[in-house]
Amino acid sequence: MTPQDTPQPPALSRAALDRAAEEREDPTLVPRLRADAETRVVVVSGDRTPVTADLRLRTFSPTEVTAVSDWAFLGRDTAGRALLVAPCEEPEAAALPAQEWASLREIGAALPGEDAAALVAAVALGRWLRDAPFCSHCGARTVVRASGWARSCPACGREHFPRTDPAVIVAVSDAGGDRILLGQNAQWRSRNVYSTFAGFVEAGESLEAAIVREIEEEAGVRVSDIRYRGSQPWPYPRSLMIGFHATVNDASVARPDGDEIVDVRWFTRAEIASALDGRADFVLPGETSIARRLITDWAAA
Repeated sequence: MTPQDTPQPPALSRAALDRAAEEREDPTLVPRLRADAETRVVVVSGDRTPVTADLRLRTFSPTEVTAVSDWAFLGRDTAGRALLVAPCEEPEAAALPAQEWASLREIGAALPGEDAAALVAAVALGRWLRDAPFCSHCGARTVVRASGWARSCPACGREHFPRTDPAVIVAVSDAGGDRILLGQNAQWRSRNVYSTFAGFVEAGESLEAAIVREIEEEAGVRVSDIRYRGSQPWPYPRSLMIGFHATVNDASVARPDGDEIVDVRWFTRAEIASALDGRADFVLPGETSIARRLITDWAAA
C-alpha cells in the first residue's frame, strides 16, 4: 500500500490531545492555571463553541471567562500552554466576547486536527461536569477532584468518573464487494439520509457479537468477515464509535426493522460517488461522522 492509499483516520481522531494526566492530582492546578495569563480556555455550551472566521477553535484567557462555575484541565496544546474547559449555559455564553459559535457536528471535520481533539474532549468533559453533579449511589452532591476528571461523594465515599459508552458502527457490503448496504433512520426520513448501521454494545457482549446482533436486528442480514477500521469519540452524549467493515452472507434478505430503520438500500459505487458530489437523490452523513469515513473507504476500494 502506498502512502496515497493509506486510509485516512476518522475526522475526530486525526490528532491526539496531550492530556498531561500526570498533572491532574495537584489540587492547586486549576486555580493556578486560572491565574496564568498564558492559559487558554475552551468554552463550550452543549456541543457548541466559539470559532474564528477561518474555522479555528477560538480560545480565551481566563480573565475573559467570568460567569462559569465549572472548570477542568484538558491538557496542553502543541506549544505547551495549558488548556482549560469552561462549560457554560446560554446566558453565560451570551456574555462572552465571541461573534461566531458552531457545533462539533458542523465543524469537527473542518477544524485542524489539534483543535478537533481539544474540542471533542471539551464537549465530553464539559457535559459530564454539568450533567452529573450527584452521586448515583446515594444522591448526595459530589465534590469535583482530579482537576475535573473525577467526582468524590462526601456522603458514601464513592468515586465517579466520566463514562464512555462503546458503540459499533459498520459498513456492510455484499459478497462481491460491489454494493454497500445503507439504512435510513426514522429521524432522517425528511432529509433522505442513508448511513451505515450502528448500535451500542450491551452488557457482557463483545464487539463482534454486537455487530452481528445489531445488523441482523436493523437490516435483517447476518454478517461475517468483520474487519476493524478505526474509532473516534462521539460525545452525544458520551459514545466511542468503533468502526468496522463486514460482509453479508445473503444479500437477498435485507429488510428494515420498520421501527428505528425505515428503509434499507443497496448502493453501487457510482451511486455513492454521485452522493459524494451532491448529485444524488439521497444524502450521506456529514464529514465529521465516522460513518462518512466508512462509506468513502468502501467507495475508494
